[in-house]
Amino acid sequence: MKRTNDNKYWKTEKASKHCHLGGKPIHLVLARACEVMLLFPRLKLFPRSKQVQFNVVVFTRCCETYAKLANTCKMVQVLNVAEKNDAAKNIAELLSRGRMNRREGRSKFNKIYEFEHNLFNQAVKMVVTSVSGHLLSSDFVGNYKKWQGINPVALFEAPIHKFCSEDYQNIKRTLEDETKKSKYLIIWTDCDREGENIGYEIIQVCQAIKPNIGVFRAKFSEITYQSVARALQNLGPPNKNVSDAVDVRIELDLRIGAAFTRFQTLRLQKVFPNSLGQSMISYGSCQFPTLGFIVERYRAIEDFVDEKFWKLKVVWELNEEERVEFLWKRHHLFNQTVVQILLEKCLENPEADIVKVQTKNKSKWRPLPLDTVELEKLASRKLRINAKETMKIAEKLYTQGYISYPRTETNIFPKELDLNPLVQCQTVDPSWGGFAQRVLDEGLNPRQGKKSDQAHPPIHPTKYAGNLANENERKLYEFIVRHFLACVSKDAQGYETVAEIQIQEEGFVASGLQIVARNYLEVYPYERWSDRSLPLLNQGEQFTPTSITMEEGATCAPQLLSEADLISLMEKHGIGTDATHADHIETIKARQYAGVQADGRFLPCSLGMGLVQGYDAMGIALSKPNLRAELEADLKRVCDGERSPNEVLREQIDRYRQVFVQAMEQVTKIDEALSTFFDEERQEAPAPYPDAGLDGNTSYCKCPSCNLDITLRRKKDNNGFFFSCMGYPQCKNAIWLPTTVQQVEIDAQTCTACPSHPPLVRFKFNPGAYAPFYPDTHRCCIGGCDPNFMELLGIRPLVSQPRNQNNPQSNNTRTANESRNSSGYASGSQSFASSANSTRSSGVGVTTSIPPPRPQAQHRPATSSNTRIVSGSSNRNTRPPAPPAAPAANQSNASSQPYFRQPMPLPQRPENNSDTVIVCNCSQDAMLLTVRKEGPNTGRQFYKCAKQQDGCNFFLWADTPAPVPSSSEAGEATFRQPAVRNQPPDGGDSETCCYCDGGREPATIRTTQKPGPNCGRQFYCCGKPREVQCKFFEWVDDNGASGGGFDQGPQEAFGRGGAGSSRGTISSRGRGRGRGRGSSNESSATGERKTRKCGNCGQEGHTRNRCPDIE
Repeated sequence: MKRTNDNKYWKTEKASKHCHLGGKPIHLVLARACEVMLLFPRLKLFPRSKQVQFNVVVFTRCCETYAKLANTCKMVQVLNVAEKNDAAKNIAELLSRGRMNRREGRSKFNKIYEFEHNLFNQAVKMVVTSVSGHLLSSDFVGNYKKWQGINPVALFEAPIHKFCSEDYQNIKRTLEDETKKSKYLIIWTDCDREGENIGYEIIQVCQAIKPNIGVFRAKFSEITYQSVARALQNLGPPNKNVSDAVDVRIELDLRIGAAFTRFQTLRLQKVFPNSLGQSMISYGSCQFPTLGFIVERYRAIEDFVDEKFWKLKVVWELNEEERVEFLWKRHHLFNQTVVQILLEKCLENPEADIVKVQTKNKSKWRPLPLDTVELEKLASRKLRINAKETMKIAEKLYTQGYISYPRTETNIFPKELDLNPLVQCQTVDPSWGGFAQRVLDEGLNPRQGKKSDQAHPPIHPTKYAGNLANENERKLYEFIVRHFLACVSKDAQGYETVAEIQIQEEGFVASGLQIVARNYLEVYPYERWSDRSLPLLNQGEQFTPTSITMEEGATCAPQLLSEADLISLMEKHGIGTDATHADHIETIKARQYAGVQADGRFLPCSLGMGLVQGYDAMGIALSKPNLRAELEADLKRVCDGERSPNEVLREQIDRYRQVFVQAMEQVTKIDEALSTFFDEERQEAPAPYPDAGLDGNTSYCKCPSCNLDITLRRKKDNNGFFFSCMGYPQCKNAIWLPTTVQQVEIDAQTCTACPSHPPLVRFKFNPGAYAPFYPDTHRCCIGGCDPNFMELLGIRPLVSQPRNQNNPQSNNTRTANESRNSSGYASGSQSFASSANSTRSSGVGVTTSIPPPRPQAQHRPATSSNTRIVSGSSNRNTRPPAPPAAPAANQSNASSQPYFRQPMPLPQRPENNSDTVIVCNCSQDAMLLTVRKEGPNTGRQFYKCAKQQDGCNFFLWADTPAPVPSSSEAGEATFRQPAVRNQPPDGGDSETCCYCDGGREPATIRTTQKPGPNCGRQFYCCGKPREVQCKFFEWVDDNGASGGGFDQGPQEAFGRGGAGSSRGTISSRGRGRGRGRGSSNESSATGERKTRKCGNCGQEGHTRNRCPDIE
């Protein structure tokens, strides 16, 4: 190999343009590799001026690796998601022909499989992973998840959100990681309702990361190469209607089940504490009708009264081996006298005439193709494996690729399905292989049923499994194989002979069977068809029977239901689906509503009997299949696009709510029914949800932050009340009422002053707690229209909180009343996660911290000499003097209120700079109140600190021109004028700025009010609260002669006296001490020091603490 003169590539005499590496000509690959080597001469692999030799094999491998990496980088990645890891593994193995690579995902149970494949007419990188069933869960939000203190009827309208639980977060993160690198998404979940809904959950997670990802649905019925390859070639869109139907069912089951379960459990645990004190008495709209079937059959047996009957029987014994019994054509009669007369009549002349002998072909039909319901029933009857275990084993066999999808309603083999290979793979088995070969030789003749779900074929084997170790797996697989071979073979054939005789005009019949060809019975041992011999009889002949007797019998009660009988009833009445029958049966067994006897038949337990009898006594058909059957029919219409999921959801919620309210009104009937089954005296349970609505959480208004209900509740120690948002802990709005409130009730009348018109509230206080301002019983509004009352109780109006951006449940959230949720249909109440930006529906408000502070008893603020009056700030909205108080709705005692607090909304900035804002010692706007108490100060206005807790003791009469400091420690008081930015008082062109924000924050103009030489003089200072103020200070009228500044030269001046500086420019940064203590012109001129005076009497020589006038 040698380098060419053009230095563009290397070539070798042995390299052929006809050879390829990685799909590219080898000479191009080698040339590119050599170019790379030339770009890195530091490696010193080859001298440039000499002919070199190296290991061609190693170089070829490097080139091949480069080609693969280049192709991989250019490949489009396709994300494939299956429902379980086993399914993902088998799908990847089949599509890659065993050449896949496995790597770990974030979840140790869900691996990632990679391989290259040809899809969309191009080479793509296939990434196959899985979920573990449903990825998202549904639950109530906030306090609605609590059992105690929540009226269950509220659950029919409570908001619901959809979220990913912590157990599935790793799976979700894996999907998110792979979505970022993928262009397409293919859903490989099971092709049924639940699988479609799981698919849309996957789509929701992936589209949250990449909204424009292409989504496809793979439809398959078995995990074989032919099936998955066909699915990959015929990709289509997912079915939104089917997913919506599942969302409707999930939401209804959650609402109905939670409401009835809480209602039953909380009450019956108190009524029967010994028997049910630790039990959860659950309810399900499917499990209760299932229990109803068992109870109904048990009642039929208990109420059955047997009745005797009599019948005639004729026996003809030809010899010791041949014996024929002729049955009476009347079967039996319930009148013994009549039968006795007919017997005597026959005995008078016992000669029998053979009036008819008929021989005809008789066939025993082979079984229909196997669907899910038949699989469950036959496995229970023939194999003694219950339905739950049957479906569990079938799912495992399906994911391993041994059988087709086990959840199907179809019993018709589609014409496009080739059954010959399926039979051919069974010919190797020593037990049924010979029969399978004979079926192939004679030709397949499958029997067809009448049902088809247009999704999956009947259950059948897909490949031979001769190494199953588990006994039940082996038995179930063998049953499926034998059933499949039986249904594609021929019916059993035979001849049946029917002979009819007459004795004294009474007819008797006997029949015989001769089997000619057993056919399917040879491979299907689960059914029997035996010969019944009948001697040769000729029509018109006579014979004398051996005996003519009368036999006595009695009617029998029906048997208890077996699991197969129960599944048949559930299918007949539309209770559940073929995929959920086993789950509902297991639930009633787990809840001890019914048990299973040794013979496999169901017997209702005391609790189940009592519940069904109690609801039946109410006239509520909860144990009947009607309600659930109607729902299942509506869900089927939703899947077919005939009905809107919104409409079905609202209709069913209203229907079940009406039933629930009726049950609550007649709850004692359940107590009475259960008391007959328990050896326990019934306890009187208090009403769980009193009319006042405290424990029942009657809604007071809508929360302005999340739009959920604000409800009146009782504190845990029962020592007081509070209003709380049902969205807690996500929403922390609450109003804590003081302990002086003995009782609270929500009135039916609404407030006419508040925009949202919340209900009025009736308060009962401790005797004399708020006298003489309010009586002990008072009705008013707490929406903010009566600030006097709210100030007295120490509560504030509800305010809107900012949305919590760190809320982990803010994603994948769906609530009951969204106009359009993630599932595409609306529900029953407003969105919890998205309602923070919605319009407030209530003027009622709460403190915004949780746990909200419990207000202490309110005391009238004491007069404080630590008074600071600030007039105006460019960084703060100002509040003008308070207008007269607006009376609250239906308040007659406003004149007795002690003081008045202004509403919270801030007005526009006043145009007149003379308007002032009073600032307390906390650097906050003070609150303007009016004295209402009878006395010399009635009607006088004053300022106090606005903080409810941990505030200062600031106090100032509003009509006082300037407060008189009480001592030298009192601190100075200032007025803050509402200065306008960029317009200094002296008309300058620039604004004065403090040190904050790099000298760009405008300063605030304040006026010294402290008596002294600087009283009335204006100055600049930082406009921030005192705790965070910078040290900037500057007199407004200072031109640089004195104050806090000093010269820095003509180009840069700090302070107000820099040479060549213009006052108020941003480059002129004044320095000085704050709080108005800069040196004045007078003090600098005279140099005199002011003598301190007493803050009490105003005399010099002592301080306030040592004033002789203070006793």
